[in-house]
This record gives sequence, structure tokens and C-alpha cells, in this order.
Amino acid sequence: MKWRPCFLFVAIILAFFIIKPNGDAKAEDSKSDASERMLLYKKMEALTQIKWYYFAAVDQYERNIRRFNKKIPEAKGKIAIYYSPDEWAGPMNPNKDDDNPVSINWFGGVGKDGNGDGKADRNDDEDVLYTFASHLQQYGSHEDDIKIGLWDYYKRDLAVRIILGHAKVYKQFHTLDLNEHAFPLPLHANYTIKNSWGARRGWGGLRIHEGSDIFADYGVPVRATTYGIVEIIGWNRFGGWRVGIRDLNNTYHYFAHLSRFEEGIEKNSIVKPGDTIGYVGSSGYGPKGTAGKFPPHLHYGMYHYTGTREWSFDPYPKLKAWEREERKKKD
Repeated sequence: MKWRPCFLFVAIILAFFIIKPNGDAKAEDSKSDASERMLLYKKMEALTQIKWYYFAAVDQYERNIRRFNKKIPEAKGKIAIYYSPDEWAGPMNPNKDDDNPVSINWFGGVGKDGNGDGKADRNDDEDVLYTFASHLQQYGSHEDDIKIGLWDYYKRDLAVRIILGHAKVYKQFHTLDLNEHAFPLPLHANYTIKNSWGARRGWGGLRIHEGSDIFADYGVPVRATTYGIVEIIGWNRFGGWRVGIRDLNNTYHYFAHLSRFEEGIEKNSIVKPGDTIGYVGSSGYGPKGTAGKFPPHLHYGMYHYTGTREWSFDPYPKLKAWEREERKKKD
């Protein structure tokens, strides 16, 4: 049967074009998911006059919180904002799956019908988003009003600050597709990474080293690794001249021992991967202006925020991954 090799060859060629590599398929799924979420945010903006980027920020904040809080079930739809059955249906409601807006309201629940189908479904994206929007609408649509509404909902200053930071980033770039990263130093620089996370430190009291050190010459540019907002900038007796950036995964990135800051970088500055934020130095371990107590290097730390606490984790695997990704792009 001479036709079989030819048929097999054609099948392989078709498979090559039709079946995408796993990474590409995931990227396409992620973009499609982001597009669907953006449509929901924009629709809610039209309904409520609250800007889409506030919905995007709250949704992203809660999506990140779900990663760490195992008590919250995985989101069934596109929107990650979570309401417990008691919150949605009402604490005294005997039917925790109630989707009748009238009885939900009667029992003191918050669930609302956001798409006009006569139901307030806790698993319906439009209903969930509209319910949260209704909470914010009680306070108004301006940023100061949103801030008060967020505080009343979360009762945590850091949560409010993170969400408003996310909103500023989304507003600046007009997209949800902000997943790129950069290595914190230019790849052409002469640098060495030391994986010293968890090592003992004695200056200022016994503690562990909460980061990785990247040794380089004085004045080498230090770059933002993610999209985010400058949350803190200034002097710290341990870290010297330092910058703290909060990304869209609620993660705090800590850049320490700088010699100086980049001009124009200040608190609430919006940054993207590769933006210069400062320069390598040896500042710290003393009062303001102390420098030279150790060789010049960048201390780079990362901290997860879980919704209730913030904790350090080893940044070394991320640094090496970003380094590889950036080298690959340049090849």
C-alpha cells in the first residue's frame, strides 16, 4: 500500500499547523480569558459609571488571594471576587443556594441580579461583578469615594493600597496583558548572583537574609522586574537607599543598597519591566547616608501578600528564570 507513507506525511504536516505547542495554547487561552474579563469590566463601567480599571484591580487582587487561601474554593467563572453563601444569600437564609433577589434581600444577603435574567446567581460572573459594583456605588465613582468603599469592604489599609495601585497600573497601560518580566540588571553587565536567601544575618539583631544578592559594580542600572507601582522609596537603616514595588500578583519587590535613585522615580510611580529605577551601590547598615560597609551589590527580595499577612520567599528561582527568558529573547 504505497499511499500510506504519503498519507502519514500529510497528517504530520497538518498536525504541526493545527496543534499548537502547549505553551502557545496556554498563552492563547490566557489572552482569551483576559479579553472576556475586559468585556465584563467595560460592561459594568457602562452600567455603573465606575471605571473599568477599578473592577479589574479588585478582581486581580482577589484572584491572587485565592492562591493562598485554601478555604476559598476555586473560581468557577472568569471573575474571582468571592462571596460566601452566607454573605450572598443572607446569614439567616435557610437556602444557601438561593438565587431569588427578593428573598435574598429579605434575609439580608448582598446578591444581586446583574444581567436581568431574574436570578442572583453566586456563580454568574455578571451577577458577582454587579453585586460588588453596587457596594461601591453607595460611596460614589471618584477615586476618593472608591477608596472609602474599598476600606468599608476589606477593612485593611494594605488591601486598599494594593487595589488602588493595581487600578493605576491598568489605567496607565489600558490592558490586562501585563505578564512580562525583566532581570533586575542589564544582561551585558558584569554581575554574579548569590543565592543567600535564609542565611543568618547579625547586624541590627539576629535575623535571616530575605533575598538574593546580585554583586555588580557601582553605578550599574537597577531595573524594575515587573509591571507595578512604587510603594516605598527612601532610606532604610538595613537596606540603605531602597525601592519597593508592588506588582499585579500582590507581590512586593524589594531593591536595596542602591547608590542613588533614577530621576523621576518616586512614590506611586508606575513602572514596567526594564525601567531603570536606581543604581547599584553599597548603602545601608547605619544612619542615613551610610555606605561602604560591604561590596556593592543589589539586594533583591520578594514578599507574598496573602490577604492577612506578608512573608518573604526565595527569589532566586524567579531571577534565574527571568535571566533565561531575557537571554532567549536576545538570541
